[in-house]
Amino acid sequence: MNSSIWTDNEKKNAHFDSLKGDIKTDVLIIGGGIAGVLCAYMLKQAGVDCVLLEKGEICCGVTKDTTAKITLQHGLIYDKMINRYGYDKAKLYVKAQEKALREYSRLCKEIPCDYETKDNYVYSLKSKGKLENELDALLRLGVKAEYVSYIPVPLETKGAVKVFNQAQFNPLKFIYALAKDLPIYENTKVLELKPNEATTPNGKVQYKKAIIATHFPILNKHGGYFVKMYQHRSYSISLENATKMDGMYVDEDKKGLSFRSYENKLILCGGSHRTGKKGGGWKELEAFAEKHYNTARITNKWASQDCITLDSIPYIGMYSKSTPNLYVATGFNKWGISSSMVSAMLLVDLVRDKKNDFEEVFSPSRSILHSRLFSNIIASTIGLLTPTVPRCPHLGCALKYNKEEHSWDCSCHGSRFKESGEVIDNPATDDKKLN
Repeated sequence: MNSSIWTDNEKKNAHFDSLKGDIKTDVLIIGGGIAGVLCAYMLKQAGVDCVLLEKGEICCGVTKDTTAKITLQHGLIYDKMINRYGYDKAKLYVKAQEKALREYSRLCKEIPCDYETKDNYVYSLKSKGKLENELDALLRLGVKAEYVSYIPVPLETKGAVKVFNQAQFNPLKFIYALAKDLPIYENTKVLELKPNEATTPNGKVQYKKAIIATHFPILNKHGGYFVKMYQHRSYSISLENATKMDGMYVDEDKKGLSFRSYENKLILCGGSHRTGKKGGGWKELEAFAEKHYNTARITNKWASQDCITLDSIPYIGMYSKSTPNLYVATGFNKWGISSSMVSAMLLVDLVRDKKNDFEEVFSPSRSILHSRLFSNIIASTIGLLTPTVPRCPHLGCALKYNKEEHSWDCSCHGSRFKESGEVIDNPATDDKKLN
């Protein structure tokens, strides 16, 4: 049962060999989730020679565990964005997301992937005022939106902000079809990344430029991503014989619940917590389902991990100022589907030395002076000073045992390990001996 609804509904029909021998390419992509596959697809469409390396199989990580909502409505972010960065930057962010939505719509016309146009709703349990402020921001930015006082979720809300004509789909059906003819090597782990050369177990890749799309970036020496982000876990269950939802619904609180339907099942997501900390997990969702959908049956249980940035805007662009031919896509703040498309559209221009209107908005080198930076530093310091074993091989923080998922998790930077010591989630790249 502990597998996502997508994994059970779509069997992989695209298989790729592992790298054997040395090769050369113009652009190397590391990471075979949706962001990496979209980068490879768009580069190939642009006539750019590229290669994608995936340490396991494509979509075997975070992508398979998404709730697969395609929307520009990333919580209540636009009022804050206008106040912090100004109208022009917020408008560029909206335009990037709108362009991503249009590109998904175009591609999904050719790919059978259960694509459906749906309205998206962000609700609040506490504040109507926050909803009204966000609605005002969206309308100023030209987004078709409205306030609704009632939504069909079994919670007492203060209403919701509705954004029209967003979408949902089956991500694995989409990606497997997209990846079919791409230059991909599976089961090919990058052991060492040097300027213009990547070393794998059975060969080297000479490259001119590289994109790291490994969810959490794998290079510690540059960019400072281990202080610019933390990781957050969310849990999902799918319910048979539950109320069908027409639309997508998400709480503005990161610890709240989200709802969407797929075929005859309801997907309920929540129980969230910072990786390495305690949270509600599946037990919270199961208790909610028992109370509000007591005739339903749980068919799937799964969990996902998200990189949270300092200002709720992804890091997409040059990896750091000191690495001119290295690029990154990370920090999607729970909105990896739309942000992966934005990443591909932006990076396909940057690696070709083309100007992109959205470059500054998503620049990984923008200011890190945000209050969340200090909370990240405090959490890391506590993890480093906690006198327990085992320790994370990434930067030496204490690992904590996750009873619900039977894993060892790092509260500093979010690395996770199986009980056997095999690494599950980066930034750690090596297995850990736990016994």
